[in-house]
Amino acid sequence: MTAVNPMNSASVLAAFGALGVLVVIFAESGLLVVGFFLPGDTLLFPAGVLCAGTAHQPPRLALWQVLLCAAVGAVAGGQAGYLIGRHGGRALLARTSSRRVKTAAARAEELLARYGYGKALVIGRFVPFLRTVLHPVAGALGVPVRTLTLWQSVGGVVWSQALVLAGYSLGASVPHLDDYLLPLVAVVVVVSMLPLLIEAWRGRRERR
Repeated sequence: MTAVNPMNSASVLAAFGALGVLVVIFAESGLLVVGFFLPGDTLLFPAGVLCAGTAHQPPRLALWQVLLCAAVGAVAGGQAGYLIGRHGGRALLARTSSRRVKTAAARAEELLARYGYGKALVIGRFVPFLRTVLHPVAGALGVPVRTLTLWQSVGGVVWSQALVLAGYSLGASVPHLDDYLLPLVAVVVVVSMLPLLIEAWRGRRERR
């Protein structure tokens, strides 16, 4: 049996299909250090591409299964991350030696203070690394559970479904697109980093 690399979206999709989407998105949406090393955007978009069939190639994954698993993983993961933060999240963040985790946690706290809970929880879903620590940080800060549940669910569903459907639409309109998954993943990574770069640029401009 071929070993599965959990950080490689193609490997996860080939081995586990839609179930792999659920597990990875759940972990990436709130399991702190574990989620930091898992693909999110770079898993959902290729999964959507593989759901698109052509005249010569049947769909490799069922679209409804991927959409459902992506939504459940995102919402359940966000809620789990919140509970982790609510019960000892600050201690966990303080003990970590990862500078990347600490930086992302500080940005998550700043985002919640700057934009308010609802807007921050939706925006944060679209920013790599930030979405992994956002929900634990919200729990540590004592964000009301009803507010968190509502807005993290909205953000999780919009983010996950948009990426899967974008991949599906492109895969259905461009023949043999699945032959170019690696370059597509690279493009998705670059695009997903744009919100983080824009936010950093705005912050630097304000400080000046």
